[in-house]
This record gives sequence, structure tokens and C-alpha cells, in this order.
Amino acid sequence: MEKLVACVQKKPNALCRLICFPWAGGGTSQLAQWGRLFNDSVEVFCIRLPGRETRLGEPFPKDMTSLVNEITSVLLKELKEKPFAFFGHSLGMYTSFAVALRLKEKYGLEPVHLFTSAAHAPNSAAHLALKSTPMPDRHNDLLACVGMLGGNFELPPNEDFRRNIALAFREDAKVFKTFSFEKADMNSPFSCDVTCFRGSDDKIYDVQGWQELTNGDVSFYDLPGDHFYLLKPSNESFLIKHITTCIENAGL
Repeated sequence: MEKLVACVQKKPNALCRLICFPWAGGGTSQLAQWGRLFNDSVEVFCIRLPGRETRLGEPFPKDMTSLVNEITSVLLKELKEKPFAFFGHSLGMYTSFAVALRLKEKYGLEPVHLFTSAAHAPNSAAHLALKSTPMPDRHNDLLACVGMLGGNFELPPNEDFRRNIALAFREDAKVFKTFSFEKADMNSPFSCDVTCFRGSDDKIYDVQGWQELTNGDVSFYDLPGDHFYLLKPSNESFLIKHITTCIENAGL
């Protein structure tokens, strides 16, 4: 559990857990800190993927199936014991969706709310186009990779650090390319509400497809900033307040 999940502030009496899935190449340092910002009703788990941070010596995931298997097997007990919601940013959204699908189809479990950030709906043509985009081989082309996703990204000056980030990004992108979803595969849509966030200066994302994937309400928010708008303190504050309201209104 401690290997997969970063939880900086445990809240055993929380009404709900928010499971956060970072972007490609990312670790837990940003989203795990949300655990200190939410009130006592929300406990935050941030997923730590192999190949980074305390899991630096482990091999990167080979495909989305193996990654989903690990996440669901480790978290299943916690997900059964109290309500949960998912937040996924950029490529992390597709991981969160793949996990949500597995939980729904195999265990009959469903998030009380899905929060998506800077990503296309998984049943959209834009998602398929993104999957077919070739990834550069050299780590110096990381900026091009992130630009493909619509973001601005300033690499750290340390060459080893740059190389590690680039490697993690490229390996995460490979996992993303193994994720496939056809709406016909889904016997019944989700019933939870879905909220889609994006930066106003980021590229436009095709998110309308979410209305075909849930019987719940779907809402959309543009916040000032680029692909990494959520790192701005004012936007982070908005996200914390809005996510809290959505969870507390979920009738838990």
C-alpha cells in the first residue's frame, strides 16, 4: 500500500477518499499535498507509479492492463470500505478511467464522482488521434511530447533529472498507447457525475463524449492557465473547494 500510494495526511474518519492520478512523467509531490488542503471529510491518495520516487528501482509498467491490475488489487479493500472519487490529469485521466472501468465491470464498484483534467473523453476521435501520434525517441524531445499534449513545460537544468523525467514521460506515454476503449465494450454506463477541467490557454479538448458514458450530470470548467493550470495556487484553491462541494453533495 505504501509503495503504490502517497497519503501525506491520514483521515480515518473521512467520508470519502479522493484517488489522484498524476500526469505522464509525474510523481506524487504535487497532488499528494492536496491531502493537507482538503477538510476532514476528504482523504487524498495519490498513485505512485513504478520507476520513480521510492519506486525508482522498479521497472516501468509494461501496459495499461498490468498497471490497472496493480492498482485495483492493492486498493480494492480500501475502495470497498468507503466511498471514493477519482481525479486524473492529462494522461493520468486515462489510467483513472481504466481503473474505474475495471472496478465497475469486475467488482460492481463505482466512484461517487469522476474529475477529469486536461484530457479528451476516452470515446472521442481526438483520443484515438492522440494515441496514434508517434513519440520522439530522444529525451531532448520531451518538450515536443508535452507540446503534443498542449502544455508548456520548463525542464529542470540538471541533466540527470531531465533524463529521468524524459524517460518516465516516454514510458508512461507507451502505457497510454496500450489503453483501448470501445463504448460497445461497456454493458452499462457509469451513473456518477463527471466534472471536466482544463486550462483556458491549453488546447481544446473533446470532452463531450462523457455525456455518453454516464447517466449522471456532466459539467465543464475553464480555469486560467496552460496545460498545468492546476499548479497555480488560485486554481488549486478553486479545485479543492469545488471537488469538496461535489463530494459532500454526493449524498454519502
